[in-house]
Amino acid sequence: MDKYVGKRLDGRYEIQEIIGVGGMAVVYKAHDNVEDRTVAIKILKDEFVGNSDFIRRFKNESKAIAMLSHPNIVKVYDMSFGDLIQYIVMEFIDGITLKEYIEHRGSLRWSDAIYFTMQILRALQHAHDKGIVHRDVKPQNIMVLSDGTIKVADFGIARFARGDQRTVTDMAIGSVHYISPEQARGEKTDEKADIYSVGVMLYEMLTGKLPFDADSAVSVAIMQLQRDPQPPTEINSSIPAGLEQITMKAMQKSIERRYQSAAEMLCDLETIKKDPLATFDHSFFVDNSPTKFVDTMSSTPASAMTDDDFDVADDGNEKNKMMVPVLSGVAAALVIAIIVLGVIFVPRLFKSTGKEIEYPDYVGKTIDQVNSDENSKLFDIKWEYVVSDKYDRGIVCEQSQKAGKSAKKGAKFTLYVSMGQTTVTVPDVYGKSESFAVSELTAKKFVPIIKKTADDEIESGLVIRTDPQKTTVVAEGSEVTVYVSTGKNSKMVDVPNVIGISEAKAKSYIEDKGLVAVIRQRDLKVGDKYYEKGCVISQDPTVDQTAQVKEGTSITVEVSTGVISFNMAFNSIPKDFVNQTGTLSIWVDGGKLLKESETLDFTSISSYTFKDLKTTDRTFEATIKLKNGNNYEDYQKVKVDSLSGKYTVLSTNYNYSKKSNSSLIDDTDGDN
Repeated sequence: MDKYVGKRLDGRYEIQEIIGVGGMAVVYKAHDNVEDRTVAIKILKDEFVGNSDFIRRFKNESKAIAMLSHPNIVKVYDMSFGDLIQYIVMEFIDGITLKEYIEHRGSLRWSDAIYFTMQILRALQHAHDKGIVHRDVKPQNIMVLSDGTIKVADFGIARFARGDQRTVTDMAIGSVHYISPEQARGEKTDEKADIYSVGVMLYEMLTGKLPFDADSAVSVAIMQLQRDPQPPTEINSSIPAGLEQITMKAMQKSIERRYQSAAEMLCDLETIKKDPLATFDHSFFVDNSPTKFVDTMSSTPASAMTDDDFDVADDGNEKNKMMVPVLSGVAAALVIAIIVLGVIFVPRLFKSTGKEIEYPDYVGKTIDQVNSDENSKLFDIKWEYVVSDKYDRGIVCEQSQKAGKSAKKGAKFTLYVSMGQTTVTVPDVYGKSESFAVSELTAKKFVPIIKKTADDEIESGLVIRTDPQKTTVVAEGSEVTVYVSTGKNSKMVDVPNVIGISEAKAKSYIEDKGLVAVIRQRDLKVGDKYYEKGCVISQDPTVDQTAQVKEGTSITVEVSTGVISFNMAFNSIPKDFVNQTGTLSIWVDGGKLLKESETLDFTSISSYTFKDLKTTDRTFEATIKLKNGNNYEDYQKVKVDSLSGKYTVLSTNYNYSKKSNSSLIDDTDGDN
């Protein structure tokens, strides 16, 4: 039993259960008795309480997120740094990680990937504006709520942009797939390191695969430094070309070629969201014929050279005597050509660089209009993105140099692009009267939408909550839904039975009863009744548990992903296999490797269990192959029931066992 579960911290927080374990802390679900709400509490592990480095990192996280207030960042409510216990009290998130979501869904629809990525970028831009770099952006640190809202969490190794820097050795092994090249090298990092990590996550969402993967963290880090990822469209052809360009630009190894801010990447994603056919000028020069240093000697290894390899030194060699004047002539011709070209082009070059040109007036123009203007190519233009009340999103609102001012060709020129209207904070009107809430929101240029709902705790006529929540930063003029209490809820409604029907119908049935549908996705597992993808597997509460509940009660619904997770025990392994060791593998669909074992000693085992298999087929035929060295050979064909994990042997390749001089322990009835 965990020592904190069931205990109360500081007379306020009642610890209920463990909901997560990280490298340096344990996260608990708890109830805040003062605010009467569910919270998450991250407690530093006991073994690190005396470790100054871990305490520094833990305090760094609390200091970082305490400064942040954004709808896509997990909120911090409280913190404590005593001698015996150190903890952070945070918003409780009822959802799953983005990593779990990707693993359940495989590759996401590109529109969903954009939706998630834009929320992540808004959160990071807010942090970057505060001078905070996350430095550990990965899907394991991103929470997905049932309504699709994203929450960025775990600023445990965040740093202030001008503060200390840490190296890759500070990072969790699981993060190495998402770290930027500069992090892998242990160099100084800024907000562009977070953008690289977002690019990797976007790649994974679009393809269902990591751009770089290997058996060891070091190998992955080396790939981040040296290799280019496979283009996403080669894996998933449905990805828009412009979205691939955005992904690859975010993952550029050179910081200068990467997006310079989260807002800049957001702008491009907004373009693709509106026009999937849009493309960008994000291509970079690639030298397909790089300069090579060619040795004047033969490529033959020195130890293998003969006297013939040194003929150049033999004055009696007629071939070499003939080559000397030829080579001398070529060299002379090259020198003459270089002189002629210099005489012709050098004066022109100096003349060109000395010519004065004028800065154009780009205020009020779109990015595309600027790029299509021939004069823009005469300057070294840098784009920066700013908040603007006067100009719409994507319009140049200011420029660093006054139009008409003289400059030389290639001069630096910064154009400031509007991100849209100003942002404001939703005021705290909780517990206030409806009229006060409307007046307060209207005064701050919000548009209040009133919704009446029953509440057992809040007096009739007072505000229960708002959506977006209080203190959330949103665009000025946004709609804010105000939930006003009608008093205690005494109306009871029937609980509908939605098991076996589609997700959409289940949600409709539940909401028609005045209840709240909480939708979660889940793989089928051994013992489950089979339900196709999108059908409801279970609900809580069920009709058997309670016939009626109060109106407004949440009904949690689990929906089938269509994927079945199971284990399969294979009990027909040849003893005395050739060379005694080898691997066992299961293949489906005429050539797809489903799972392969580690190296096995076939002289000492007679069974093996394939664990964590996944399939979308309830029953399927597979081929069991034995491998020795680099050679696979069919051993048995079997029929598999994935909902039980059991199999039936259809045929066995006894010729293979004869070649191996093996005796079989054959469980032909498939009972395991």
